[in-house]
Amino acid sequence: MRMNTLGMTSLQVSNICLGTMQFGWTAGEAASFATLDAFADAGGNFIDTADIYSNWAPGNPGGVSEQIIGRWLKQRPDRDRFVIATKVRGRMWAGDDGEGLSRAHILRAADDSLRRLQVETIDLYQCHWPDEGTPIEETLAAFATLIESGKVRYIGASNYDAEQLQQALTASGETALPRFETLQPHHSLVHRCEYERDLAALCEREGIGVIPYSPLAGGFLTGKYRRGQPPPKSQRAARAKRFMTDEGFAVLDALAEIADAHSTTVPAVALAWELTRPAVVAAIIGANSPEQLADLLPGGDLTLTPGEVARLDAASAWAMQRSL
Repeated sequence: MRMNTLGMTSLQVSNICLGTMQFGWTAGEAASFATLDAFADAGGNFIDTADIYSNWAPGNPGGVSEQIIGRWLKQRPDRDRFVIATKVRGRMWAGDDGEGLSRAHILRAADDSLRRLQVETIDLYQCHWPDEGTPIEETLAAFATLIESGKVRYIGASNYDAEQLQQALTASGETALPRFETLQPHHSLVHRCEYERDLAALCEREGIGVIPYSPLAGGFLTGKYRRGQPPPKSQRAARAKRFMTDEGFAVLDALAEIADAHSTTVPAVALAWELTRPAVVAAIIGANSPEQLADLLPGGDLTLTPGEVARLDAASAWAMQRSL
Protein backbone atom coordinates (compact mmCIF):
# COMPACT_ATOMS: atom_id res chain seq x y z
CA MET A 1 0.00 0.00 0.00
CA ARG A 2 1.03 3.56 -0.64
CA MET A 3 0.57 6.50 1.70
CA ASN A 4 -1.37 9.61 0.70
CA THR A 5 -2.23 12.90 2.35
CA LEU A 6 -5.92 12.95 3.25
CA GLY A 7 -7.17 16.02 1.41
CA MET A 8 -5.90 19.22 3.03
CA THR A 9 -5.42 17.62 6.45
CA SER A 10 -2.13 16.65 8.09
CA LEU A 11 -3.14 12.97 8.11
CA GLN A 12 -1.10 10.43 6.15
CA VAL A 13 -3.22 7.41 5.30
CA SER A 14 -2.80 4.14 3.44
CA ASN A 15 -4.50 4.16 0.05
CA ILE A 16 -6.52 1.14 1.13
CA CYS A 17 -8.81 1.84 4.08
CA LEU A 18 -10.22 -1.05 6.09
CA GLY A 19 -13.97 -0.71 6.49
CA THR A 20 -15.37 -2.52 9.52
CA MET A 21 -19.12 -2.83 8.94
CA GLN A 22 -18.67 -6.59 9.12
CA PHE A 23 -17.17 -6.61 12.62
CA GLY A 24 -19.75 -8.07 14.98
CA TRP A 25 -21.95 -9.00 12.01
CA THR A 26 -20.34 -11.44 9.57
CA ALA A 27 -17.02 -11.51 11.44
CA GLY A 28 -16.72 -12.29 15.13
CA GLU A 29 -14.15 -10.67 17.37
CA ALA A 30 -11.40 -13.24 16.77
CA ALA A 31 -11.78 -12.98 12.99
CA SER A 32 -11.93 -9.19 13.23
CA PHE A 33 -8.72 -9.08 15.26
CA ALA A 34 -6.98 -11.37 12.75
CA THR A 35 -8.12 -9.18 9.85
CA LEU A 36 -6.97 -6.00 11.60
CA ASP A 37 -3.60 -7.61 12.36
CA ALA A 38 -3.15 -8.66 8.73
CA PHE A 39 -4.07 -5.17 7.52
CA ALA A 40 -1.63 -3.54 9.93
CA ASP A 41 1.13 -6.02 9.07
CA ALA A 42 0.70 -5.14 5.38
CA GLY A 43 1.26 -1.45 6.16
CA GLY A 44 -2.35 -0.31 6.43
CA ASN A 45 -3.11 2.41 8.95
CA PHE A 46 -6.56 3.78 7.94
CA ILE A 47 -9.61 2.21 9.63
CA ASP A 48 -13.20 3.32 9.05
CA THR A 49 -16.24 2.51 11.17
CA ALA A 50 -19.54 4.04 12.35
CA ASP A 51 -21.41 4.14 15.62
CA ILE A 52 -24.43 2.26 14.21
CA TYR A 53 -22.40 -0.72 12.92
CA SER A 54 -24.05 -3.11 12.71
CA ASN A 55 -27.41 -2.56 14.38
CA TRP A 56 -29.29 -4.39 11.61
CA ALA A 57 -27.76 -7.70 12.70
CA PRO A 58 -29.68 -9.78 15.27
CA GLY A 59 -28.49 -9.05 18.78
CA ASN A 60 -26.32 -6.13 17.67
CA PRO A 61 -27.42 -2.81 19.23
CA GLY A 62 -24.83 -0.77 17.34
CA GLY A 63 -21.45 0.30 18.61
CA VAL A 64 -20.08 -3.23 18.40
CA SER A 65 -17.63 -2.51 15.57
CA GLU A 66 -16.23 0.45 17.51
CA GLN A 67 -15.88 -1.71 20.62
CA ILE A 68 -13.96 -4.39 18.72
CA ILE A 69 -11.62 -1.79 17.24
CA GLY A 70 -11.14 -0.25 20.67
CA ARG A 71 -10.14 -3.55 22.25
CA TRP A 72 -7.79 -4.26 19.33
CA LEU A 73 -6.17 -0.83 19.57
CA LYS A 74 -5.69 -1.26 23.31
CA GLN A 75 -3.34 -4.18 22.74
CA ARG A 76 -1.30 -2.46 20.01
CA PRO A 77 2.00 -0.87 21.06
CA ASP A 78 1.87 1.25 17.89
CA ARG A 79 -1.64 2.65 18.37
CA ASP A 80 -0.56 6.16 17.38
CA ARG A 81 0.20 5.18 13.79
CA PHE A 82 -3.46 4.34 13.06
CA VAL A 83 -5.92 6.86 11.67
CA ILE A 84 -9.39 6.11 13.04
CA ALA A 85 -12.50 7.39 11.26
CA THR A 86 -16.03 6.95 12.53
CA LYS A 87 -19.44 8.39 11.74
CA VAL A 88 -22.45 9.93 13.44
CA ARG A 89 -26.10 10.36 12.37
CA GLY A 90 -28.06 7.14 12.92
CA ARG A 91 -30.27 6.34 15.89
CA MET A 92 -28.30 5.20 18.93
CA TRP A 93 -30.72 5.81 21.80
CA ALA A 94 -34.37 6.67 22.40
CA GLY A 95 -35.66 10.23 22.36
CA ASP A 96 -35.74 13.21 20.04
CA ASP A 97 -31.97 13.60 20.16
CA GLY A 98 -31.32 9.88 19.65
CA GLU A 99 -30.43 10.39 15.98
CA GLY A 100 -29.57 13.18 13.56
CA LEU A 101 -26.96 15.89 13.35
CA SER A 102 -28.17 18.22 16.08
CA ARG A 103 -25.68 19.62 18.56
CA ALA A 104 -27.11 17.48 21.37
CA HIS A 105 -26.85 14.26 19.39
CA ILE A 106 -23.35 14.91 18.02
CA LEU A 107 -21.79 15.83 21.36
CA ARG A 108 -23.22 12.80 23.18
CA ALA A 109 -22.52 10.43 20.29
CA ALA A 110 -18.91 11.58 20.08
CA ASP A 111 -18.32 10.85 23.76
CA ASP A 112 -19.90 7.43 23.32
CA SER A 113 -17.69 6.64 20.30
CA LEU A 114 -14.57 7.80 22.13
CA ARG A 115 -15.39 5.51 25.03
CA ARG A 116 -16.06 2.50 22.78
CA LEU A 117 -12.93 3.12 20.70
CA GLN A 118 -10.87 3.72 23.87
CA VAL A 119 -9.17 6.73 22.34
CA GLU A 120 -8.89 10.36 23.37
CA THR A 121 -9.33 11.77 19.87
CA ILE A 122 -11.25 10.71 16.77
CA ASP A 123 -9.01 11.45 13.79
CA LEU A 124 -11.86 11.83 11.30
CA TYR A 125 -15.47 12.31 12.45
CA GLN A 126 -17.98 12.07 9.60
CA CYS A 127 -21.66 12.80 9.08
CA HIS A 128 -22.96 9.40 7.99
CA TRP A 129 -25.62 11.01 5.81
CA PRO A 130 -27.31 14.44 5.77
CA ASP A 131 -29.90 15.61 8.26
CA GLU A 132 -32.32 17.91 6.47
CA GLY A 133 -34.01 18.73 9.78
CA THR A 134 -30.93 20.40 11.30
CA PRO A 135 -29.29 23.60 9.99
CA ILE A 136 -25.81 22.85 8.70
CA GLU A 137 -24.49 25.71 10.84
CA GLU A 138 -25.65 23.93 14.01
CA THR A 139 -23.93 20.73 12.90
CA LEU A 140 -20.67 22.49 12.07
CA ALA A 141 -20.74 24.45 15.35
CA ALA A 142 -21.05 21.18 17.27
CA PHE A 143 -18.03 19.82 15.40
CA ALA A 144 -16.17 23.06 16.22
CA THR A 145 -16.76 22.39 19.92
CA LEU A 146 -15.36 18.87 19.56
CA ILE A 147 -12.29 20.08 17.66
CA GLU A 148 -11.61 22.85 20.19
CA SER A 149 -11.82 20.34 23.04
CA GLY A 150 -9.37 17.97 21.33
CA LYS A 151 -11.94 15.19 20.91
CA VAL A 152 -11.88 15.38 17.08
CA ARG A 153 -9.15 16.33 14.61
CA TYR A 154 -11.00 16.68 11.31
CA ILE A 155 -14.53 16.28 10.00
CA GLY A 156 -15.97 14.78 6.85
CA ALA A 157 -19.22 13.91 5.09
CA SER A 158 -20.65 10.70 3.70
CA ASN A 159 -23.50 10.28 1.22
CA TYR A 160 -23.80 14.01 0.52
CA ASP A 161 -24.70 15.12 -2.99
CA ALA A 162 -22.95 18.04 -4.67
CA GLU A 163 -25.56 20.59 -3.61
CA GLN A 164 -25.45 19.49 0.03
CA LEU A 165 -21.67 19.46 0.09
CA GLN A 166 -21.43 22.89 -1.51
CA GLN A 167 -23.93 24.26 1.00
CA ALA A 168 -21.78 22.97 3.84
CA LEU A 169 -18.59 24.39 2.36
CA THR A 170 -20.24 27.77 1.82
CA ALA A 171 -21.47 27.82 5.41
CA SER A 172 -17.96 27.05 6.66
CA GLY A 173 -16.48 29.86 4.58
CA GLU A 174 -19.03 32.40 5.71
CA THR A 175 -18.93 31.56 9.43
CA ALA A 176 -15.32 30.47 10.07
CA LEU A 177 -16.66 27.12 11.23
CA PRO A 178 -14.68 23.94 10.44
CA ARG A 179 -15.23 22.52 6.98
CA PHE A 180 -15.67 19.01 5.70
CA GLU A 181 -12.20 17.85 4.65
CA THR A 182 -13.31 14.49 3.25
CA LEU A 183 -16.17 12.91 1.37
CA GLN A 184 -17.17 9.26 1.53
CA PRO A 185 -19.32 8.54 -1.55
CA HIS A 186 -20.70 5.33 -3.02
CA HIS A 187 -18.56 4.63 -6.09
CA SER A 188 -17.25 1.77 -8.20
CA LEU A 189 -16.74 0.73 -11.81
CA VAL A 190 -20.42 -0.22 -12.00
CA HIS A 191 -21.70 2.74 -9.95
CA ARG A 192 -19.98 5.80 -11.36
CA CYS A 193 -22.47 8.58 -12.01
CA GLU A 194 -23.34 9.39 -8.39
CA TYR A 195 -19.80 10.61 -7.70
CA GLU A 196 -18.33 11.42 -11.08
CA ARG A 197 -21.22 13.49 -12.46
CA ASP A 198 -20.91 16.48 -10.09
CA LEU A 199 -19.05 15.58 -6.90
CA ALA A 200 -15.68 14.71 -8.42
CA ALA A 201 -15.07 18.17 -9.86
CA LEU A 202 -16.22 19.86 -6.64
CA CYS A 203 -13.94 17.73 -4.47
CA GLU A 204 -10.98 18.24 -6.78
CA ARG A 205 -11.52 22.01 -6.86
CA GLU A 206 -11.90 22.27 -3.08
CA GLY A 207 -9.07 19.91 -2.14
CA ILE A 208 -11.39 17.45 -0.44
CA GLY A 209 -10.01 13.96 0.14
CA VAL A 210 -12.33 11.29 -1.25
CA ILE A 211 -12.62 7.83 0.33
CA PRO A 212 -15.19 5.84 -1.68
CA TYR A 213 -17.10 2.98 -0.12
CA SER A 214 -18.29 -0.17 -1.90
CA PRO A 215 -15.56 0.04 -4.58
CA LEU A 216 -16.11 -3.68 -5.24
CA ALA A 217 -19.87 -3.26 -5.69
CA GLY A 218 -20.94 -5.49 -2.83
CA GLY A 219 -18.56 -8.24 -3.95
CA PHE A 220 -19.54 -8.25 -7.63
CA LEU A 221 -16.11 -6.97 -8.68
CA THR A 222 -14.25 -9.69 -6.78
CA GLY A 223 -14.53 -12.05 -9.74
CA LYS A 224 -16.61 -14.61 -7.85
CA TYR A 225 -19.64 -14.01 -10.05
CA ARG A 226 -19.90 -15.86 -13.38
CA ARG A 227 -22.23 -15.79 -16.36
CA GLY A 228 -24.96 -18.38 -16.17
CA GLN A 229 -24.11 -19.39 -12.61
CA PRO A 230 -26.02 -18.61 -9.39
CA PRO A 231 -24.39 -16.00 -7.15
CA PRO A 232 -22.24 -17.28 -4.28
CA LYS A 233 -23.83 -17.52 -0.85
CA SER A 234 -23.09 -14.27 0.92
CA GLN A 235 -24.79 -11.66 3.10
CA ARG A 236 -24.25 -9.19 0.24
CA ALA A 237 -25.14 -11.43 -2.70
CA ALA A 238 -28.57 -9.85 -3.10
CA ARG A 239 -26.97 -6.44 -3.62
CA ALA A 240 -24.42 -7.72 -6.11
CA LYS A 241 -26.99 -9.73 -8.07
CA ARG A 242 -28.35 -6.64 -9.80
CA PHE A 243 -25.04 -6.21 -11.62
CA MET A 244 -25.31 -9.64 -13.23
CA THR A 245 -26.14 -8.27 -16.69
CA ASP A 246 -24.29 -8.27 -20.01
CA GLU A 247 -22.96 -4.81 -19.17
CA GLY A 248 -21.80 -5.86 -15.73
CA PHE A 249 -20.11 -9.01 -16.99
CA ALA A 250 -18.33 -6.99 -19.70
CA VAL A 251 -16.65 -5.02 -16.90
CA LEU A 252 -15.64 -8.28 -15.21
CA ASP A 253 -14.19 -9.59 -18.49
CA ALA A 254 -12.00 -6.49 -18.83
CA LEU A 255 -10.89 -6.74 -15.20
CA ALA A 256 -10.00 -10.42 -15.58
CA GLU A 257 -7.86 -9.86 -18.67
CA ILE A 258 -5.97 -6.98 -17.04
CA ALA A 259 -5.52 -9.03 -13.86
CA ASP A 260 -3.99 -11.85 -15.91
CA ALA A 261 -1.60 -9.42 -17.54
CA HIS A 262 -0.38 -8.26 -14.12
CA SER A 263 -0.53 -11.70 -12.44
CA THR A 264 -2.83 -10.28 -9.80
CA THR A 265 -6.45 -10.57 -8.70
CA VAL A 266 -9.61 -9.12 -10.22
CA PRO A 267 -10.48 -7.03 -7.13
CA ALA A 268 -6.94 -5.65 -7.03
CA VAL A 269 -7.43 -4.25 -10.54
CA ALA A 270 -10.83 -2.79 -9.60
CA LEU A 271 -9.26 -1.05 -6.61
CA ALA A 272 -6.30 0.20 -8.64
CA TRP A 273 -8.77 1.75 -11.11
CA GLU A 274 -10.67 3.34 -8.20
CA LEU A 275 -7.49 5.05 -7.08
CA THR A 276 -7.14 6.73 -10.50
CA ARG A 277 -10.33 8.75 -10.02
CA PRO A 278 -10.16 12.50 -9.33
CA ALA A 279 -9.47 13.40 -5.68
CA VAL A 280 -9.64 9.77 -4.49
CA VAL A 281 -7.16 9.23 -1.66
CA ALA A 282 -8.12 5.76 -0.40
CA ALA A 283 -10.64 3.06 -1.26
CA ILE A 284 -12.62 1.50 1.59
CA ILE A 285 -12.73 -2.29 1.54
CA GLY A 286 -14.28 -4.89 3.80
CA ALA A 287 -12.98 -8.35 4.67
CA ASN A 288 -14.02 -11.10 7.04
CA SER A 289 -10.61 -12.77 7.20
CA PRO A 290 -6.93 -12.33 6.35
CA GLU A 291 -7.49 -14.64 3.38
CA GLN A 292 -10.11 -12.33 1.88
CA LEU A 293 -7.89 -9.35 2.61
CA ALA A 294 -4.98 -10.93 0.73
CA ASP A 295 -6.94 -10.79 -2.53
CA LEU A 296 -7.62 -7.08 -2.13
CA LEU A 297 -4.47 -5.46 -0.77
CA PRO A 298 -2.39 -5.80 -3.99
CA GLY A 299 -4.63 -3.10 -5.45
CA GLY A 300 -2.89 -0.55 -3.26
CA ASP A 301 0.45 -1.16 -5.01
CA LEU A 302 -0.79 -1.80 -8.55
CA THR A 303 -0.25 0.84 -11.22
CA LEU A 304 -2.41 0.47 -14.32
CA THR A 305 -1.23 1.70 -17.71
CA PRO A 306 -3.13 4.57 -19.33
CA GLY A 307 -4.43 2.08 -21.88
CA GLU A 308 -5.77 -0.21 -19.15
CA VAL A 309 -7.48 2.68 -17.40
CA ALA A 310 -9.02 3.75 -20.71
CA ARG A 311 -10.25 0.22 -21.36
CA LEU A 312 -11.96 0.04 -17.98
CA ASP A 313 -13.41 3.51 -18.46
CA ALA A 314 -14.89 2.39 -21.77
CA ALA A 315 -16.21 -0.92 -20.43
CA SER A 316 -18.00 0.90 -17.62
CA ALA A 317 -19.06 4.01 -19.58
CA TRP A 318 -22.70 2.96 -19.24
CA ALA A 319 -22.38 3.45 -15.48
CA MET A 320 -21.82 7.17 -16.04
CA GLN A 321 -25.36 7.41 -17.34
CA ARG A 322 -27.15 5.15 -14.88
CA SER A 323 -26.62 2.59 -12.15
CA LEU A 324 -27.85 -0.99 -12.26
